[in-house]
Amino acid sequence: MRGPLPHPVTPAPGGGAATPVSETFQEVQRGGKKRGSYNCGRCGLPKKGHSCHIPKNATTTTPTATPSTDSAASSVAIPSPLSTVRPPPPPPHRQHFSNLRRALSFDDDIDARDSQDEGEDEEEHQEDEEELLELEPEPDLAGSGKLPMSCLWEVLRRLPPPALLSAARVCKGWRDTSKRLWRAAEELRLRVPAKAQIGFVGSVLHKCPGLVRLSLRMESDVDATMLACIAFSCPNLETMEIFTSDTSINRITGDELGRFVADKRCLTSIKMEGCSNLGGLVLCSTSLSTIWLSDLQCLAKIVFSCPNLTEISLNFSRQENDSTDLTTMVSSLGRTCPRLENIHIASLRLSHTVVLALTDANLRGLRMLSLVLGSEITDASVAAIASSYSNLELLDLSGSGISDSGIGMICNVFPETLSRLLLALCPNITSSGIQFAAAQLPLLELMDCGMSICDPNSKGSSSLERNEGDLQKTLNNTMHIIYQKLIIKHSRLKKLSLWGCSGLDALHLNCPELNDLNLNCCKNLHPERLLLQCPNLESVHATGCQDMLVDTIQSQMCSDYTAVDSLVPCKRLPDGSKRVQAPHFSPKPSRDEKIWKRASKRHCTVFLNS
Repeated sequence: MRGPLPHPVTPAPGGGAATPVSETFQEVQRGGKKRGSYNCGRCGLPKKGHSCHIPKNATTTTPTATPSTDSAASSVAIPSPLSTVRPPPPPPHRQHFSNLRRALSFDDDIDARDSQDEGEDEEEHQEDEEELLELEPEPDLAGSGKLPMSCLWEVLRRLPPPALLSAARVCKGWRDTSKRLWRAAEELRLRVPAKAQIGFVGSVLHKCPGLVRLSLRMESDVDATMLACIAFSCPNLETMEIFTSDTSINRITGDELGRFVADKRCLTSIKMEGCSNLGGLVLCSTSLSTIWLSDLQCLAKIVFSCPNLTEISLNFSRQENDSTDLTTMVSSLGRTCPRLENIHIASLRLSHTVVLALTDANLRGLRMLSLVLGSEITDASVAAIASSYSNLELLDLSGSGISDSGIGMICNVFPETLSRLLLALCPNITSSGIQFAAAQLPLLELMDCGMSICDPNSKGSSSLERNEGDLQKTLNNTMHIIYQKLIIKHSRLKKLSLWGCSGLDALHLNCPELNDLNLNCCKNLHPERLLLQCPNLESVHATGCQDMLVDTIQSQMCSDYTAVDSLVPCKRLPDGSKRVQAPHFSPKPSRDEKIWKRASKRHCTVFLNS
C-alpha cells in the first residue's frame, strides 16, 4: 500500500526556508474560516493516522510566481494562491435525517460541522426530527406513497372523526399527521352512537385541547357526566351544541347546566335540545351571547342574568298543563339582559299579558321578535308591540289570533324596516290582508302565510253538526273563504310560503326577485288561474297539489311564456280568470326582442316530495 507522499515545497527567492503551498492557502483563507478542519494545517494531508514531517516553527512566506531557468524548479508547477487545488475531500459526515435537512438547505452546515458532532445522542436527533417536521412545508412521508404533507393534510382534514381514527392506523406518517390535525382542530362535529360510552367522547375530546366549537349529535342518553367531560377536556370552549334523537333522553337538570355555564367563562353560545328535565333554570354568565333551549316544560323558575346576551330562543313543549310563568321571565329580561336583539319564544301560554310585560322591558336594541303559538295574542298585542319597538326587522306572530286589522297596524309602523314577516297558522287573516302587506312593505324579502287561507271543510265535520240555520251560515262562509284570490306584485320579495292554503283558488305573482315558492297542499288552486311572472324563480314546492297544477307550473317555468306575454297586449276579464289577447296575431319580434327572450329562459326545479 502506497504511503503518504511528501507535499511539494517552493524555494524562497532569497534562499529562505521552504514554504508549503497549503500554508499559503491557509493564510489566504484564515480570515473567513473559524472552525477546525479535517486536514493538517502544515502539509494538507488528512489528520487521521497522520504524522506531519514539517516542523511547527517553519517560516511562512508568500510565494512569488517568477520564471526560473532551473530545470529542477521548472519541473514543479507553482499554482497561484487563488487557484490552489485542494486535496480530495473527506467522506461526508453521516446524518440520520439528510432528506429533511436537505429540504431546508442545511447542506452547508453539515459540511462545516466539527468532529465533535459525532457524539450526539439519539434523543437530540429525535428532537431535531420533530422540529424539522414542524418547520418543513412539504416533507416526503415514508409509507404514504411520498405524498406531500400539504396534500395529505388537506385530505385528512376533510374526513369525519371515525374515518380519521382509522386513517391513523395506516402508517407512521399518517398517524403523525392525524395527531397534528386533532391538536389543531378548533371545531368538532361528532355523532355519538346509542351503544357508545362516555369514554368514547372523552377519548376523542382529549385529542383536541384547542377545541373552540363542539357539536354533539346524541343517540344515547346524556347527563351531567357529559358536561363534566366537556368541561375537563375543552378549557377554551366557546360554542357548544347538543342535539338529541328520538331514542335519546336528556337528563341534565337546571342546576347542573347552571354550574357548567358559570364555570365556563369563555362560553359564548349554547344550544341544547331535549331540555325536559331542567325543572328550574338560573343562568349567570358575562360571556354568553346566544342561548337556544328546546323542549322546555314546567319550569318552576327561569332566570337569565347575562348582560351581554343578544339572542335567546326558548321552545316549550306543546302541553296544555305547562306551568311556566312566562310573564315574570319576560319582564326581567330588560334588567338582566339589556342588550337583547333577537327573541324567539314558542309556547301555548303566550298571551296578551306576556306581550305587555315584554313591552315594559324596554329593550331598545330589539330587532327580531318571534312569538309563536300564542293563540291569545290579538290585534291589541300588535298595537303594543308597534308602540314600543318600531325598528323591528323580523316579526313572527305565527299561530296568533291577529286579523287583517293587525296587519294594517304592522304596515303603518314598519314600512321602512321590516324585511321578514311570518304569519303562518293565523286563521283570522285573509288574502286581502296579505296583499295589503305586500303592497305597503317595500323592503319585504320573506313572507310566510302558510295555513292561513284554509278550507273550513278540512278541519272536520264537527262544525256541521248543528241546526239548519247554522248549517246554511257555515256553507255561505265556506263559499266565501274557498274562492279567495291572491295577487302579489313586489320588487324585492325573494321567498314566499303559501303551504296549506287550501282556500286559495287563484294566484298571480309578479315578483322579479322571487326565487323560492312553497305551494305544498294548495289543493284548490286552479291551474288556469295561476300566473307566475317570476323570471328568477329557482324552486317551487308543489307536494300534494293537483297534477294539472304541477304541469302548469312546469310549463310556465321551463318556457319563455312570460316574455311572450309581456310583448303582446292583453285584456283581463273582471274576475281575472282568463286572458284575451288583442290583436289575435302576434307581431314579428325584432332582433333585440329575440335576444331578450333568449336571455329570459331559466331553469326551475319543481319539488313534488317534501
